[in-house]
Amino acid sequence: MNPVRDLVSNGMSDETRERLLRPRSSPALDRLQRRVDALSSGDRIIFYAFAVLLCVASLSGLYALEQSLLVEVPSYGGTLVEGAVGSPRFINPLLAISDADRDLSVLTYAGLMGLSGTGELVPVLAESYRVAEDGKTYTFTLRDNAKFSDGTPVTADDIVFTVKKAQNPALKSPEYANWSGVIVEAVDAHTVVFKLSKSYAPFLGLTTLGILPARLWQKVSNEEFPFSTLETNPVGAGPFVVDGISRDASGLIQSVSLTKNSRYVLGQPYLNGIRFNFYSSYEDLADALASGAVESAYDLPAEQAPQMLTAPYARVFGVFWNPSEKQVYARAEVRKALSLALDRHKIIADVLGGYATPIMGPVPPGGSVQQVPVPASEHPAEAAAAVLETAGWKYDGSSRVWENAGSKQTLDGITLRTSNVPELKNVASAVKADWEKLGISVNIELYEPGDLSQNVIRPRKYEALLYGMVIGRDQDLYAFWDSQERNDPGLNISLYANKTVDALLESTRVSVDQSVRASNLQKIEDLIAADYPAAFLYAPNFTYTMPDGLRGVLLPQIIMSADRFATAASWYKMTDAVWPFFAK
Repeated sequence: MNPVRDLVSNGMSDETRERLLRPRSSPALDRLQRRVDALSSGDRIIFYAFAVLLCVASLSGLYALEQSLLVEVPSYGGTLVEGAVGSPRFINPLLAISDADRDLSVLTYAGLMGLSGTGELVPVLAESYRVAEDGKTYTFTLRDNAKFSDGTPVTADDIVFTVKKAQNPALKSPEYANWSGVIVEAVDAHTVVFKLSKSYAPFLGLTTLGILPARLWQKVSNEEFPFSTLETNPVGAGPFVVDGISRDASGLIQSVSLTKNSRYVLGQPYLNGIRFNFYSSYEDLADALASGAVESAYDLPAEQAPQMLTAPYARVFGVFWNPSEKQVYARAEVRKALSLALDRHKIIADVLGGYATPIMGPVPPGGSVQQVPVPASEHPAEAAAAVLETAGWKYDGSSRVWENAGSKQTLDGITLRTSNVPELKNVASAVKADWEKLGISVNIELYEPGDLSQNVIRPRKYEALLYGMVIGRDQDLYAFWDSQERNDPGLNISLYANKTVDALLESTRVSVDQSVRASNLQKIEDLIAADYPAAFLYAPNFTYTMPDGLRGVLLPQIIMSADRFATAASWYKMTDAVWPFFAK
């Protein structure tokens, strides 16, 4: 029942009734309507056209305003096709020996700690950790939601199993040396303790080791370990899971498809997956990149990979002297002159395409250490000759020999030994050209990498060795420069001995105070550089080619090529636009 309608219906004319029941409009709209009605049909069309345009413009303005206020955030979806040289055998952090092995192991397994895009160690499977004041005990607490890709929880027993397996000499794991002597104990399901015989500051970096699920591996013998189906169908706690593998007729793996792990403890990756295509040579990889068969690859020449990110490698290359093989290298002025004669900037530009940093000391760039500056000289050979002449050396041009009347020593030629790989072969030729400008003849001897290691480096059979040192992220230089490491299997290939440096190296290893470590490293850099035990040349850059649409890629200082995947779970191709308060 409608009282108003009933009232209107009783005793009113139809005209009055219609006027009362008609929906009311505002006086302004009525006036506008009357004016529009008064227009001619043509003018009325123009009016309505302008009205429509005004509405469209208003809506567009509102949309533009909204878009200007929205922020772009990563979204889920998309895949990446990565190319690499080699073929994986062991997708297993305890047996990974090749770059391909390590790439896949890093993406499918996770450790207590992981690497951030800035190179810092951050908790992954661990929720937290604490270090005892004496630096010898590390206690980790696991995250409650840490799970393997099959949904089973990661427990302290898995960490204990993985470490003890690495310590088993029968397995012959590359991780054996890192974990030998470390005591590991499970306090409860979520707490694990590591005990060291003495403080070792770089230890935390070892806990990035990928963790194996004990329940799947504990019944696999050491002999069966390399042949288990779990090697190519791993169950790990990393951001990705192996989804498929294709092989060639000989059984070699040609490609591996990874899909995202929705159970990853730090949140599922944005990318749906990553596919790896493997090639037998860098030439084939470069062709695949050029053709679009792959989207990303690392360490390709700049002319073959024009769009790339770079990061410092934790490696230093130089010519290392052996005074026991040729006594003249025991003289500081000789070592200094030969170092100053090298035009590092030209070598980097001509041989390395500019992708390296010139150095004068043993600490690679990328950390807190201030590098010893490279001398600026337009005529390096003249600067080098001046050093020799000041020390009493004279050059005999007819015989091409530098002679020192006081010591009766001569510098009459250099035999430079190095590895028979393109980069070092070309660098050796550039070094030879610079030393010949100083009037010194140079003979280059090339060796296959294995032969160089076994028959030249280990027995210290070289007078000058062009070589590269791979420095860890912790920048522990002990094995390379401590006097106790001068003989094989030590890596002090310059036979360097300095008591002050020895003390600093030891202090750096045991100190957990980062300010003390940084101060020590700076002193080590300065002291060794001043002694010229090697003609340090360059620290190469890691180069990574990636598609334009891939975002979120951060490269830390690179120790091994797999470090490029430090932030892979955060890489993305898709985006959404949201209001700022919805953005993470």
